[in-house]
Order: sequence, then C-alpha cells, then structure tokens
Amino acid sequence: MFKIKKLNSISDAIYDYLKPDSYQVADDFEEYDAILVRSANCHDLPLEGKLIAIARAGAGVNNIPVQACAEKGIVVFNTPGANANGVKELVLAGMLLASRHLIEATSWVKSLKGTCDDVLAQVEKGKKQFVGPELLGKTLGVIGLGAIGVMVANAARSLGMKVIGYDPYISIESAWGLDHGVQRALSLEQLLSVSDYVTLHVPLMDNTKHFIGEAEIAKMKPGAVLLNFARNGLVEYDPLLKALDEGRLFRYVTDFPNARLLEHEKVICIPHLGASTPESEENCARMAAKQLRDYLETGDIVNSVNMPGAVLPFTGKFRIAVIHKNISGMVGKMTAILAASGANIADMVNKSRGDIAYTLINLDESIPEEAVEEIRRVGSVIRVRTFAK
Repeated sequence: MFKIKKLNSISDAIYDYLKPDSYQVADDFEEYDAILVRSANCHDLPLEGKLIAIARAGAGVNNIPVQACAEKGIVVFNTPGANANGVKELVLAGMLLASRHLIEATSWVKSLKGTCDDVLAQVEKGKKQFVGPELLGKTLGVIGLGAIGVMVANAARSLGMKVIGYDPYISIESAWGLDHGVQRALSLEQLLSVSDYVTLHVPLMDNTKHFIGEAEIAKMKPGAVLLNFARNGLVEYDPLLKALDEGRLFRYVTDFPNARLLEHEKVICIPHLGASTPESEENCARMAAKQLRDYLETGDIVNSVNMPGAVLPFTGKFRIAVIHKNISGMVGKMTAILAASGANIADMVNKSRGDIAYTLINLDESIPEEAVEEIRRVGSVIRVRTFAK
C-alpha cells in the first residue's frame, strides 16, 4: 500500500489512477512514499524517509527543490500540456481583448448607467471610439512550439490568421501536430519583424529571462501586440513600457500582473487564469496521478524535470530500477553483479540527463537480496528499487 501526501486540494480525478486498494491519499501523513502538489512550497520539506517522488499538478516547478531531489534520487514530475487548451483559449481571448478594445468598451457602456434614458442612442453615437481590427488575415508569431504553442498556432490558423512559428528545439511530435499552413521562422528577428501579434510559449530559465528585451522589442513590427501567458520574467518591463508609451507597441496582454503593469493603460492584466478551468485542473490531476502510479508500480518515468525519461515494457518476472551518476562503467558493474547471481537479463534501458542516469532492467527470475544490496553499494548509485510480477 503506497501512501501519497497531498499538499493542496487536488481534483478527485486522481482516483482514476490511485485506486484505494493500492493507495492511501491524505494530507496528514508523517511518512509517505510520494507527494502530490499544486502551489504549496516544498522547499522546506524534509527529503528523507520513504519519499521517492513528487508530482506537480501543473507545469511550473519553482515551488519544488528540483536539484536537491535529484541528488536524493527523488523523481520530480510535472504535467506539461495538461492545461494547454485552457491557455490556448485565453491567448485567443487576449488577442480579441486587445484588438477590439473590449475592456474599455464594456467599461464605457457601464458608465452610461443612470446618465440617459436612451442608452442605445448613446451607444450608437459613441461606439466609433472603440473601432478595432479583426484577426482574420493578420499574422500571429508563436515563439515556442510545445503543447500550448502548437494548439495556439493551429487555432489561429482556423480563424484565418497567418501564423509563423519559431522554435529551434521543436520536437518531432510537435512538428507532426502543426497545421501545414504554419510558416517556419528561421530566426527570432524574422518572426518579430512580420508579426501583428506575438505570443510567448517558452519556459523561464536563466537563458530565457528577459527573453523579450530592448533589442527584441526594437525589432517588432510597429503597432504589434505582445502576449505573455507563459511565465513571469520573460519580458523586460522598462523597454516594454517605453515602447507602449511611444506607440511603437499597441498593447501588452499578460497573465502575470504586477504593480507597474497595472498602472499602464495599454497593458491588459489577467489574474493568472491560464489554467483556471475545471477541465485543466482535472487534466493536470489525472496526468500527475498516472505518472506517480506508473513510477511507483513499474519504475517507468514520464515527464520528469530532474530525471531522464525511461519507459520499458515489463516483460520479465522481476525488475530492478537504478538511479545513479552518469559516469562510464556503471551499467557494466550492475550487469556483472546480476550475471554473478545467475540472473538472465530479458531487456533493459539506460537513459541519462546531465549528471544523472537511470537504468531499468527486466530479469527472467528474481534475484537474491544480496545481489540487490551489492548494487546499492556500488559507488555513484543513488537509489535502487525492485519490482516483481
């Protein structure tokens, strides 16, 4: 029986995978095998005891000590793409809000309350101040073509927009999913120079902080709209606000408000609603729960942010999973121990990610506990787990 500690309220969709005959899920466990979390701060949690996995029901993992977990052999999962449709719809809404002056227009209509008897006449007289362009035929530049970026690009194409995408690291899966009409930008500068709307869908890392700064804003098409529903910190505010003041940019639409942005009339701030749909919350919960279940029960790793991904069909009767340092000779040492114990390897996979490697080995028969302990004692082995059918 596995014990899962919940640090936040999470959709009951988790029970589609964490069945009560094999899992106990609660928020008051002192000892637990894994953690399910949304926004709670995990940096002060003890990374000791039975804990072997943390699953974040969402994409960002800033609330989790990812590197410290890796050093302890604790797998950290996230759920990329689970909220993709919710974010996609909000990006489309953001373009419409900016272009058609909808926020200003609805606020103005409300201001007419009690000022006149013939509201319709006043509306017809004053509506010309809110004239704005349609999306049809305009060019959308999508920076980052992961799960969300692909959905945004395809949705914009269905609205009749021209779409150009930039992602030097695009995956084969994402490329297959793109509408054939999406153009490929060979450089960021090319995309910025032709796009009426630019939407960001890249992660926040050291090399993407202020990804859109003074140089990039200077290259944007005059009168363009910039949208950021990805991460706070991707846009440098000083050159952004200056460009808005000077009229070089038309609007900035973001899901990440702050005090400075709220002061500016050309900034549309949305209160971080990208994933705030019941469907997104359920999708994130299901994905996190499934990834935990698969790792706890078979050792398979999918969507980890600190370990290499590794999936191996459980074809034998016994399986050993080893998290270890990514140094030469490790696999040879483990297989030598298994051979000496008389074990026959049915199948195996070895994957690496930076300094960490992960090896899954299927065996035709179980092996003595002494052999498992010998593998644990190999230098640079971080964690060893075994599974039996």
